[in-house]
Amino acid sequence: MEKYRAFAARKTADGFSAGFEQRKMEEMPEGEVTVRVAYSSVNYKDGLAATANGKVVAAYPRTLGIDLAGVVVQSSAPRFREGDSVVATGYGLGVSHDGGFAELARLPADWLVPLPESLSPKEAMALGTAGFTAALSLRRLEDNGLRPDRGPVLVTGASGGVGGIAVALLARAGYEVTASTGRASERDYLTRLGATDVIDRAALAPEKPSPLLKQRFAAAIDPVGGEGLRHVLGSLQYGGSAAVSGMAGGGEWQASVFPFILRGVNLLGIDSVACPMETRLELWRAMADEWKPAGLLTDIAQEIGFDELPERLADILRGTIRGRTVVRIGGDA
Repeated sequence: MEKYRAFAARKTADGFSAGFEQRKMEEMPEGEVTVRVAYSSVNYKDGLAATANGKVVAAYPRTLGIDLAGVVVQSSAPRFREGDSVVATGYGLGVSHDGGFAELARLPADWLVPLPESLSPKEAMALGTAGFTAALSLRRLEDNGLRPDRGPVLVTGASGGVGGIAVALLARAGYEVTASTGRASERDYLTRLGATDVIDRAALAPEKPSPLLKQRFAAAIDPVGGEGLRHVLGSLQYGGSAAVSGMAGGGEWQASVFPFILRGVNLLGIDSVACPMETRLELWRAMADEWKPAGLLTDIAQEIGFDELPERLADILRGTIRGRTVVRIGGDA
């Protein structure tokens, strides 16, 4: 194969473009392992990368896609052999290194996770960066003392990718989950995922803003950020923690020290991009086993073909997507 199909972004003095093209093998980046991509997925970051002012792509041209799962077709790294199933998320994929929206991808071996036997490539991409972020959030909360008997855990943006998987992971791990969403129509969906209670996101905001609100939640997983984080922090129980991983609601909020110094609240930053490999291996094993969400491919994820990718990238920026979108590129290995 001298060329392969890819969805790439280009920026020149004449303007910005993002679309399908035939890329040459000699254009592939450096890396010890070449993977035939079976599936990728659509993330908010991918949507930003496909726009002129997304401010996430480091250099152009760039094959987009921050996730991929597939099969090794060539490797100079002893740890991987031809035919091995692998998954990759984070690092520089789709940002500073060509990503997963392509028939072929070449990566450093240190970025690859062997696909657990109990996960198919399609299931791995139903999880993807969103699932890994949700799992990392739960692990960080438990490292900071969260246990099921502490009380309900709040999940904001529960209709989205990180939020929906977080609801399902928490439920599988035995937690009582309160799901917050701006879409009243998603109540049944979130209940199927395991939410005990579903609330409108407006219910978190008091009539009179205050840094300290009624102590309602033992912890929170917040992939939304923005001004809503102020109300999340104010609603945590004494010693509770909020794991924050996103900024769909904005990058700033009006902060107060009171939740931290009067209730001992913890604000935990969640970074799935540069997370150590040891943690990646542990969490992928957990998601393939005891934390594997029920309804992963029936309720949480929708599958689209490669040709449908541009419209879905626009949809995720519009906020009209429920759960996860898996992109079929080569299909099951």
